[in-house]
Amino acid sequence: MVTLLGRTEKRVMDAGVLLGRFDGQSKLLVRALLSGATGAERALDVFHRQQRASNMSISAFIDALCQEEINCRAEEVLPLSVQPLVCLFPKLFIRNLLSFILLLQPVLPPTKVLPLLKCISQDPNVSPWVAALVRQLKRNMGVHKGMPLYTPSCSQRLKELSQRFVSCGEAGGWVKCFSCQTEESESQRESGLSEPGTQRKRKGSFATLDSDGEETGQKSKRMKMDVCVSECLQTEEQGLKVELSGRLESDAPGETAEEPLPAPERPCDALPEHLKVPVLQIKELLESHTEWDQSSMNMFIVLNECDPGQVELLCSMLSFPDIPEQTLPKLCSSILAPSLDISYSTAATLIRSLLLKKVLSLSEPASRCLVTAATQLCSHCPRQMCQALIGPALQDKNIGNPQAELLNRLIEGCLDSHYRLLVLQMTLKISWNEAVLSIIHSLLDSKPDMSEELFAEFTEQLISQGPQFTKSVKFAKMMLTVLTKYSIHVTAAHKQSLNGCLMSNETFLKKPLQAALKRITDS
Repeated sequence: MVTLLGRTEKRVMDAGVLLGRFDGQSKLLVRALLSGATGAERALDVFHRQQRASNMSISAFIDALCQEEINCRAEEVLPLSVQPLVCLFPKLFIRNLLSFILLLQPVLPPTKVLPLLKCISQDPNVSPWVAALVRQLKRNMGVHKGMPLYTPSCSQRLKELSQRFVSCGEAGGWVKCFSCQTEESESQRESGLSEPGTQRKRKGSFATLDSDGEETGQKSKRMKMDVCVSECLQTEEQGLKVELSGRLESDAPGETAEEPLPAPERPCDALPEHLKVPVLQIKELLESHTEWDQSSMNMFIVLNECDPGQVELLCSMLSFPDIPEQTLPKLCSSILAPSLDISYSTAATLIRSLLLKKVLSLSEPASRCLVTAATQLCSHCPRQMCQALIGPALQDKNIGNPQAELLNRLIEGCLDSHYRLLVLQMTLKISWNEAVLSIIHSLLDSKPDMSEELFAEFTEQLISQGPQFTKSVKFAKMMLTVLTKYSIHVTAAHKQSLNGCLMSNETFLKKPLQAALKRITDS
């Protein structure tokens, strides 16, 4: 009794001794990895929180696992041995540890991971599941790419199984193979019943892999069920591929409302493995209310590795259109950091995702955070801003004074003459309203260098849309700006057309407009 209690106490102390080999932060990771089947996910959550708080490095944790430790076995008859610390943990811990490293592998240096895998492989009693995870990690790092994930014993059993399939003939396929096994089991069962001395022998060998009689019959039934399940899965996969490619057939068999279609619900699966962990880190950062440091801003370097389609998917996964406005300034600062040299298409996609929905939904003047974020992006990416925000905002039929006020601030404060001309050309392709008139007036006040062709096109638009603004003071002010600041471009043909437009004006600016046009005529 004393010996048994002593051994039990010793095992409890061993767990405490193992934890004592780690520092405070690493102890939290160890406890998470020991927490059960979901230990890898819990450890990943702990690591992300620690990294946000103190920029924790995983290298010290891995180095501690690789240190050699004396193995004090509970059985006193066995001698002491020296093993890596990781080998002294239970199998569940090692499985969770390898799954955790697999999730973090894109951001871990191979020089740290390989020694740990070597230490784990030293255990002579390593389980097949752990061995497969070790091989998978090595394959991901480019080591022994040709190494199979299965063990030699598994390989031998697969060979034996495949030989059974071949022996049943190719004409009948899988079903014929299983039928052959069924017939064989039935014949063996009959022969076994005819010999009374074989009953005990068959019962004793029931648990072996190659046993005959009833086990073979049960195995063949299970195999037949597997065939049915396989056919159902193939039907489901085929239907899913047809749906995703846009070629649904009305007579597709086997599709029911109960069959799940997980692919559309898991957009993260479409991202490469090396992008999934950074995206999860960014998502946690956006959902937290902590201050952003340099390490937080460095998370967005992943945008340099994304193609246009992946950037669209990333913006959708991170819910950029619905992100709170108070988060926009620091998010835009991170995106525009010198270390992040984003491409034209990436910048346009980010601007569209972050700002367009918020700008179009404005019902009152834009908030300070929204103005700051838009100004930051417009100053650094003026052409993308014109394409992804200003152009779509002008084309929106519901554009009002809040949108016009924000666009005017961007035009006056961030765009040079070249981009102002680009915005002016955009206004010539849309229907005007009072909000658009204020934007055009702001553009004309800045007096961009208009060519003769552009002025002629603008004058045609002015005359064609003038009849709906006979009582508009904004339209009259814009006309006065044209006649005073761009008189050098007004030709005889323009004068006649503009005079007809002024005759229908009903505002108090009609006489000043006619006087300005007359001065041009006299000159």
